[in-house]
Amino acid sequence: MPKVGKKYRKATEGLDIAARYTIDDAVARVKEAAYAAFDESVDVAFRLGVDPRHADQVVRGTVVLPHGIGKSLRVLVIAQGEKAAEAQEAGADFVGAQDMIEKINGGWFEFDTVVTTPDMMGQVGKLGRILGPRGLMPNPKSGTVTFEIGRAVKEAKAGKIEFRVDKVGNVHAPIGKVSFTKEKLADNFRALMEIIARAKPSSAKGVYLRSITVSSTMGPGFKLDLNLYR
Repeated sequence: MPKVGKKYRKATEGLDIAARYTIDDAVARVKEAAYAAFDESVDVAFRLGVDPRHADQVVRGTVVLPHGIGKSLRVLVIAQGEKAAEAQEAGADFVGAQDMIEKINGGWFEFDTVVTTPDMMGQVGKLGRILGPRGLMPNPKSGTVTFEIGRAVKEAKAGKIEFRVDKVGNVHAPIGKVSFTKEKLADNFRALMEIIARAKPSSAKGVYLRSITVSSTMGPGFKLDLNLYR
C-alpha cells in the first residue's frame, strides 16, 4: 500500500468514499481539502464506456472554458505573410516560419501550444516526432491547423483546452485553479461536460459515463452523482 503524507491524511479524514456530489458541492469540497503551498489545478477525470482501440470510439475535442484555466498560454504561430501579421495582431507570443521550425529542431520548447496554417503543414509535419510525444503537434480537429489564425490565437489565449481519451478510456482535463470561485469552477465544468457528452461515439455501446471525479493536484477526489449528468 503506498504511503501518504500527513497533510493528505488530514484532508481525507472523515471522507465518505461512497458519497456522490453535485458539481457545486464537489468543487466546494475540493477547495476545502486543498493543502498545497501553491495554487493547485482543479482537474476532472471522466471514465468513459468506450474502447479507444477502435478508431470510431476515440473521444477527443476542444472547448473554450468561460473562465479560462488560470494560466496564460504561450502561443507559437508558424505562418507566413498576412497570416503571420494576423497572428501578431491577435496576440501570439511567437510568430515565424522556417526560423521557428529550426529553433524547435534545435531543442527550443518555450511555448504551450502551436498553431499553423494548412500551407505550412508540409514543413511542420516533419516536427511530428518532436511535437507529437509532447502533445504539441497541430491538428485540424483541434483547430490548430487553420487559416483563421486570429481566431485560433484568441481562443487559445481565452482558455481553450484540448482533451483526448487515453488507452484505457479515461479523459483528464483541467477546469481552473483552487483560487477560482466555486461558481467559476462549476461553470467551466459544465462547459466541458456538455462537449464530452456531445462527443459520445455512435458505435459506443452500454453506459457512456461510468464515473466523474473532481480533484485538485495534491488533494483527494470527489465523485459526482452520475444520475445528474447522464
